[in-house]
Amino acid sequence: MAQVTFKNGPVTLVGNEVKVGDQAPDFTILANDLSPVTLKDSEGKIRLFSVVPSLDTGVCDAQTRRFNEAAADLGDNVVIYTVSVDLPFAQKRWCGAAGIDAVQTVSDHRDLSFGEAYGVYIQELRLLTRAVFVVDANDKVTYVEYVPEATDHPNYEAAIAAVKALA
Repeated sequence: MAQVTFKNGPVTLVGNEVKVGDQAPDFTILANDLSPVTLKDSEGKIRLFSVVPSLDTGVCDAQTRRFNEAAADLGDNVVIYTVSVDLPFAQKRWCGAAGIDAVQTVSDHRDLSFGEAYGVYIQELRLLTRAVFVVDANDKVTYVEYVPEATDHPNYEAAIAAVKALA
C-alpha cells in the first residue's frame, strides 16, 4: 500500500492500491445533482481522476483550477473528474464561485466507493488523500501518483503528459 502522510503525520489508507497496468476499478460516486457516476459513464474516453481532500483548501483549490485550465488543450475525448468527500452541494457552490467549467466535481461522501476502490480513503480523517490517476479509453490505468504528503501538490506536468500521450 502507498505510504502517505497528512501534515507530516502517518495515516492509514483503506482500500486497494492501484498500479499502472491495472484495469481501473469501478465505483459509484455522486454528481453535483446527486445522480450516480460510475466508470462506465465515461466509457471510451480518456479519464483523469484528480483526487483531493477538500475543495475548500488552498492546494485542492489550486489543483482543481490547474486541471481545469489544462482541459482546454486536452480535447473532447478527455474527461477530468475532481473527486473529494465534499458534499455535492458544496462542490457545486465552489465550482460556481471559482468559475470551474471543464472539470466535473464528484462526491465520494456517501459510500467512499472511489476511495476504497483506488486506495485513497484516509481512515483517520474520513477524507481522500491527494492522488492522480489516468485511465485510458479501454479502462486501463496508465498513470498513478499517490502524493506522499497529502498537503503537497501533485506533479501536474506528468499527469497532463500522461493524458496527452493517450490522445
